[in-house]
Amino acid sequence: MNLDGKVAVVTGSGRGIGRAYARALAEAGCAVVVNDVDADVADSCVRELTDMGARAVAEVVAVGSGEAADRLVQRAVDSFGGIDVMCTNAGILRDRVLWKMSDEDFDAVIDTHLRGTFTCARAAAIRMREQGRGGRIVVISSWAGQRGNFGQTNYAAAKAGIAAFARTWAMELARAEITVNAIVPNAMTRMIASIPGMAELVRSAADGEPLPDTVRKEMGMGTPEDVAPLVVFLCSDAARDVTGQCIGLGGDKLSLWSHPQEISAAYRGGGWTADAIAEVWGSSVGSRLETYGIPFLGGGR
Repeated sequence: MNLDGKVAVVTGSGRGIGRAYARALAEAGCAVVVNDVDADVADSCVRELTDMGARAVAEVVAVGSGEAADRLVQRAVDSFGGIDVMCTNAGILRDRVLWKMSDEDFDAVIDTHLRGTFTCARAAAIRMREQGRGGRIVVISSWAGQRGNFGQTNYAAAKAGIAAFARTWAMELARAEITVNAIVPNAMTRMIASIPGMAELVRSAADGEPLPDTVRKEMGMGTPEDVAPLVVFLCSDAARDVTGQCIGLGGDKLSLWSHPQEISAAYRGGGWTADAIAEVWGSSVGSRLETYGIPFLGGGR
């Protein structure tokens, strides 16, 4: 894949999976605006990219506000002449079960993930439309957003909303030749380590130990570097007609997620009563209920 001459902004790219996205885009030829709230890790990523011959600058700001998004896009314009790719990776976790989750826990995650994705995509779309040369917006959803996950009310809601963003913006930006897709990554990161049962696997991966086939294939989970090629593909000419999709990658597994859709229906002339619904439920619409939760985290139902 050749992305020479393209300019990308990757939010939350100082470390972890965001850093892997930034490096993969740089290796493909992109100039990259690295973003993080920690200046040291942002500068470290920039040094890594420039040492390999890429063009990169840092913009240290917490995503969420419109002002932060405008700063990121303007940094791309000022440093490299425009913007072709916006990858909205920045995120945090504040996991609690529903009855223990505070307003602050909820708002912090929604502000970073959902509002941050909205503001950054909006700023990028405005500039891309002005440039008139199309573009790529890659947003980051998750298994939790597709399936729900125990203790992740805020995160699951934000990530489900981000998947809906991709479907909506794909329609709105089609005439401007801007594609919008959601990645559903599955990688060993510091964020994953906070999920019960995952800390040991993350430690093993960090120590350079190979992940077992059951993890890479059945769980479809690997390293951040395993996920990064999907970003490059979606930003390339090979994916010019791919838009409005939720695409998963992790370990050895590449997947396409379905959109929510009706799977069964029943009709009754004159409308429904509660008793009428109960009478037919088990033999028609409710005969096969949908599963929920993430099976490999022990939460599948």
